[in-house]
Amino acid sequence: MNEQGRRILECLEGVAAERARRSADPALGERVQAVKHYQHQRFEQTYADMLAHPRYAKAARFFLEDLYGPEDFTRRDDEFARIVPALVRLFPHEIISTVMALAELHVLSERMDSAMALALPSSPPDGEAYAQAWRAVGQPAQRERQIQLMLQVGGALERYTRNPLLRHSLRLMRTPAQAAGLGALQAFLENGFDTFREMRGAREFLDTIATRERELAARLFAGGVAGATAGG
Repeated sequence: MNEQGRRILECLEGVAAERARRSADPALGERVQAVKHYQHQRFEQTYADMLAHPRYAKAARFFLEDLYGPEDFTRRDDEFARIVPALVRLFPHEIISTVMALAELHVLSERMDSAMALALPSSPPDGEAYAQAWRAVGQPAQRERQIQLMLQVGGALERYTRNPLLRHSLRLMRTPAQAAGLGALQAFLENGFDTFREMRGAREFLDTIATRERELAARLFAGGVAGATAGG
């Protein structure tokens, strides 16, 4: 297995370790779910304008549900972990790089969510409790890394839309991907590609996410709160 494959597998093992930790401590698991639910609401409030925008709504929903959502991605992760060698062998290099960024984002977010849950002064969190936990956890470099990885995945999907050959290759991968147990990953990639293609240019969308997420992080570290209701 090459270095990319090893890195993807390490990230998935990190995610599995977080899940095992929460299974062993149901109270922690409940608090993590409360954190995820709050963050989901916060994203909806922060990007309410984009979720209602004819051009950006589908992409914003893709970020909300596939990159920022509270859903259980166990099936997709289990697929990754079982067939990382096949993944590296079957998919084009550029797509593997995107999957690696997605895996890194996933494990980083899960670890930060666990840390936030442990630091919460109350659960479920309101804006003040969430902000207190944020400052207690700290790690501004890791917060910035989360934003960078989110933008990296979005930027890669946008680049794919300018490469008809890559999209054609991805379509050709559908049957072998299903046969190899990569159906959930294939669906994620195709959904992301089609969503970004329909947007007809993602620069403004990605710049808006970068600006708002960094402004939020700066506000929280400076002593502000995430928002009056869902952390806008």
